[in-house]
Order: sequence, then C-alpha cells, then structure tokens
Amino acid sequence: MYLLAVDALAFAPPPFVFAIAAARLDGEPITLETEALVVGLFHAEGQSLVRLARLFVDDRDAAEDIVQEAFLRLSRHAGKINDIERAPAYLRSIVLNLARDNNRRGLVSLRHHATRGRDVDVGIDTADQFVRSEDHRRVLDAVRKLPARQRDCVTLRYFEEMSIDDIANTLGVSMNSVKTHLQRAMAALDRTLGER
Repeated sequence: MYLLAVDALAFAPPPFVFAIAAARLDGEPITLETEALVVGLFHAEGQSLVRLARLFVDDRDAAEDIVQEAFLRLSRHAGKINDIERAPAYLRSIVLNLARDNNRRGLVSLRHHATRGRDVDVGIDTADQFVRSEDHRRVLDAVRKLPARQRDCVTLRYFEEMSIDDIANTLGVSMNSVKTHLQRAMAALDRTLGER
C-alpha cells in the first residue's frame, strides 16, 4: 500500500535518509522495503499530519516541526515496524504525543532556526482557513482546552473524520473508551460554547 519502487528512494526527504542511515550504523535492521514504507507514508500522510498537528498548536511552523520530528522518530525505529497496516495509526499517535508535549511544555517553535530544506508543504490549507474565522477560533480554543484523551478523540473524529475503530487503533484504547471520551467532550464543549 505505501511501498514505493526502490528508485523512488532517491526522492526521499534528506532527514529521513540520514536518520535511517544512522540507525543502520547503530545496528538497526532496516530493509529497503521498510525505508520505502517510511517514504511512502511521508508522501501519503505528510500534509494530513500537518493539518492534525495544526489543530493542536497555534503555530504553523510548530505543527510542521512536530510532523518532521514524528517522521524522524519513525525513521529511526522503522526496523521495528511489524504490521505495515498499523504504521499510519502509529505515526498519528506520535504526532498527537508530540503536539501534547509541545503544548504542555510551552515549547517555542523551531522557526527561529534555519528552515532551509523544509520537507513539509507550507501552502495555505483548510486548517489555516478554519482558524481565521472567529467562531471557528472559539471552537478550536475550546477543543484545545479539553483533557488530552477527549481532545484527541474529538480532533480525530470531527476534524480528521476518522471512524471510531480507527481512533481506537490510533490511540490504543477500546471503541467504548473512544465513545465515552467523545460523549464527555461534546458535553464539555456544549457547556463551554454555550457560555457567552
């Protein structure tokens, strides 16, 4: 599904190639097929993951940095991918954890560092347009204030339009847990957004 021809690896983003090469030097058994999987995931999921991260952080640069770091982490541990079909869910969970860490620690975006060679498309996307509207901004702020699991479930369900089953797989919880978090989140959002 995400495998590319070996020739396509020549177009891989340089940080991934370096991370995989470094992992191989450290003894990680990363095959060309696994390397192709990571590159394929980048091309298939990269922009979607930036949109997902963007829903958690105000700064577009920070969202791009989060996704870049997620792919670097996946690249370093690519040899441990056992179930190729679960790789996108694993990648989304890395992005969610990094976004949570970013918000928790109040990390400053890496935008102050050189951005040459940025591998993620920085064009205007739906998430950026969404944030511009004041009413939508209120909703987004309210979602960001939810407890972590509720926020993750709401974001994946209503912004990324994932199924309950896919959310459960991404977060590593049961479908009933996802439903409970969604119900609690919607009740909290109703209370918060009902106040004016």
